[in-house]
Amino acid sequence: MASKNVEMTPAESAAPTASAQEPPKEDAVLSEIKNNAALIERAVSTIEGRFTSRVLRTLTGLRRRLNGEVLREAVSLASPSTQTALTPYLPSASTTSTSAMDVDTTTETPSKKTPAARDLSPEVDVYLRLLVILFLIDQKKLVAALDLSTATLQLVQAANRRTLDALAAKVWFYHYRAYELLGRELEVRTQLLAAQRTAVLRKDVDSQAVLLNLLLRSYLSTNSYDQADKLIAKTTFPEGAGNSQLARYLYYLGRVRAVQLNYTEAHQHLQQAIRRAPNVTVAPGFLQTVHKFFITVELLMGDIPERSIFRQEVLKNALEKGGYLSIVQAVRVGDLSLFQSALNEHAQSFLHDGTHTLILRLRHNVIKTGLRMLSLSYSRISLRDICAKLRLDSEEDAEYIVAKAIRDGVIDATLEHEKGYMQSSQQGNVYETDEPQSVFRQRVAFCLDLHNESVKSMRYPLKANATDLANMEEAREREARLARELEEGDLDGDEDMGDFDGL
Repeated sequence: MASKNVEMTPAESAAPTASAQEPPKEDAVLSEIKNNAALIERAVSTIEGRFTSRVLRTLTGLRRRLNGEVLREAVSLASPSTQTALTPYLPSASTTSTSAMDVDTTTETPSKKTPAARDLSPEVDVYLRLLVILFLIDQKKLVAALDLSTATLQLVQAANRRTLDALAAKVWFYHYRAYELLGRELEVRTQLLAAQRTAVLRKDVDSQAVLLNLLLRSYLSTNSYDQADKLIAKTTFPEGAGNSQLARYLYYLGRVRAVQLNYTEAHQHLQQAIRRAPNVTVAPGFLQTVHKFFITVELLMGDIPERSIFRQEVLKNALEKGGYLSIVQAVRVGDLSLFQSALNEHAQSFLHDGTHTLILRLRHNVIKTGLRMLSLSYSRISLRDICAKLRLDSEEDAEYIVAKAIRDGVIDATLEHEKGYMQSSQQGNVYETDEPQSVFRQRVAFCLDLHNESVKSMRYPLKANATDLANMEEAREREARLARELEEGDLDGDEDMGDFDGL
């Protein structure tokens, strides 16, 4: 009867105040937590990390449905030591329900009638602690979340089990997030560096990827691009890391390369980050942030982004209200005054996104675009007309800008200094140049890289699991479920990461 009291007391106490739909929702969340705990136990017994990965992929959806009532019931099924450690961090229920739960706990603990309380593994313990950390962060109890995450990391280090690697990586992520929300992210940098060295020595792939991304994020938050570049040069991103962490790494790498004026590599990394990003319904903020840098870098390369990017539903408001559409329009027509007005109007937005420094470099691109359009439109044009059309300060400035554009190969023209005009050369056939060949080579290289990565990502069943695949219908269902989980992705925490917030 004691076990029945543990399960029924919270529901009975909540029945007078909650709606008729509330108990089934809480029961469903608690059932999902129990199923996830069973999967973690299965991962430990079979030494199969894919079951733990499946549990972590459901963390984002489960996080939105967590509440104090569900967590209290979940913790009550844990071992007494776990209950003692987690109960102070959970909100207290009503006086009646609290007293009832205390009575049930005291009567049930000595008898050990609950199997979960006796057979709880460290992995399930860390999973429950992770859920409580998420709940505390969502409730803005950051100091408590930081204390619990610190204690959890100490528990993980003391246990020293390889089956804890994936869970430990998540705990590290939210441990840093708690510091970041408190404005104390610089304090944890030394701890992250030490943990990164330990993860490399232990060949902990999950923690390596997460800690490397957290360090890069910490450096970029303080504009320490030199330190970020040194970290990238002296470390290697693990090949077996998850797709979400690779997307983050490519995004940070693209930002570093863009500041270093290496726009070609930055464009490639940002483009790969967009392609590897999860579904727009899972991480819209991440896609918006990467596209802002991607558009800026593409403009710096002298290209104009496609109009279809600004028509996507998830990007439309973010790019238009953020001022990126106005910047693209100004660069496309080569209007310097329009570019300056858009820069002044949306300066705060660019500073918040971290793209203000890159957008300031676009002034030269606006002038180059205007010169290119003038060279295509006029076979001969005076420097005075160039100064008027580009709204430059003087004819002398126009002459210097035209001379530099000719030297850099932006335009194919000649400058007559004595007569004061620019003479455009006759345009040739683009297919007589090497440009089509270079573009074709890039596309072939991309297809080959995609093929190689697809082959590396393929998983083959072991002979011991041949009997499990006898039923083809069940196999198809498993593959469909796995495909849905992979499509949803596991960029947990992006909805509350500062520069990944959606507009």
